[in-house]
Amino acid sequence: VQLQASGGGLVEAGGSLRLSCVASGRPVNITNMAWYRQAPGKQRRLVAGINNSGGTNYADSVQGRFSISRDNAKNAAYLQMNSLKPEDTAVYHCNAASRELDAGSQRYYAQNHWGKGTLVTVSS
Repeated sequence: VQLQASGGGLVEAGGSLRLSCVASGRPVNITNMAWYRQAPGKQRRLVAGINNSGGTNYADSVQGRFSISRDNAKNAAYLQMNSLKPEDTAVYHCNAASRELDAGSQRYYAQNHWGKGTLVTVSS
C-alpha cells in the first residue's frame, strides 16, 4: 500500500491549505486515517484522525481551525487547514491503518502505513 500526500506549500499566516492523501496499491480494508506533523527538531505528533465511520479527533492546537475528512470509495483523506499560524509549519505525514488477514493463522491484525510528507510553511 502506498500513500501519496499532496497539497503542501507556502502560505501567509491566516491563510488556508488543503492536504490530500490517497492510498493505492493492492486492495485493503483501511480503518483509520490520520495526519501527523513534524516540525524541525521536534517529534512527530498527531494532528487529526478519522475512523471509517467518520468519527474524528484533533490535537488541541488545531481544534476549530483544521478539519479532516475522507472518501472511503477513493481510500483518500483530506485535511482542510484554515487560519494557519507560523507554528503550523511542519512536514505533514499521512497515516493509514489497514485490517489484514494472516493467511496462516486466519487472524486479522492491524498494519500501519506511512506516506512521504508534504511540507507546509506558514510565514508571519
